[in-house]
Amino acid sequence: MSKTVTVTIDGQEVTIPEGTTIYDAAKEVGIDIPVICYHPHLTANGLCRVCSVDSGGRLQSAACVTNCWDGMEVKTDTEEVKRGRRTILEMLASTVNLEESPEILDLVDMYDADTERFDEGIRRESPVYDDNPFYIRDYNQCVNCWRCVQVCADDAQFAFALNFEGRGFDTKIATFQGDGMMDTTCVFCGQCVGVCPTGALKPKRQALLEEGIDPDSIFEQTRRKRNKKKG
Repeated sequence: MSKTVTVTIDGQEVTIPEGTTIYDAAKEVGIDIPVICYHPHLTANGLCRVCSVDSGGRLQSAACVTNCWDGMEVKTDTEEVKRGRRTILEMLASTVNLEESPEILDLVDMYDADTERFDEGIRRESPVYDDNPFYIRDYNQCVNCWRCVQVCADDAQFAFALNFEGRGFDTKIATFQGDGMMDTTCVFCGQCVGVCPTGALKPKRQALLEEGIDPDSIFEQTRRKRNKKKG
């Protein structure tokens, strides 16, 4: 019989299997903790910290990667927790274009984040990569959530076409030696596009339609690039 632990989350007691994260335990009692980098079918990494909660320690804990222990008391909605989430969202808005990130914008509204609070900060700038017939990479909208890297690696596809490049503020998603996607190990499965929570990865045809290009022209553009890949 597997070992269980009992924790209290926002006053609600719940008994769960040992090794259950705070995030999953909270869902058991109907409490939704906000997330950005977390995806239920990918390895949790605790990068964005929007899911941080008060677990009784000196610092807040990332709910998606912190396992519950017996007797733990968790508070998910204190003023300190909400202030931390609000600040994270404000810092994201100061460096990244969130206009096509509906889930994040919902959080901005929920926590009353001031998207202009750090408007004098340096924004991340990147060229838009239109180097294949399937999707466009616009890292000006990328929040470095790591989802695309994980799904391309051993969480799903095992293609390893995407990875991180740079350090600190200059960290970005990239390909090996900056090669275009047509020259990488990418198999164009589309899983990276599917898990992207922003507009950083967008289907090529969708992007062209949004630009007002007619469907026949879109077909011709993508057909030519597809044939080049086959050649």
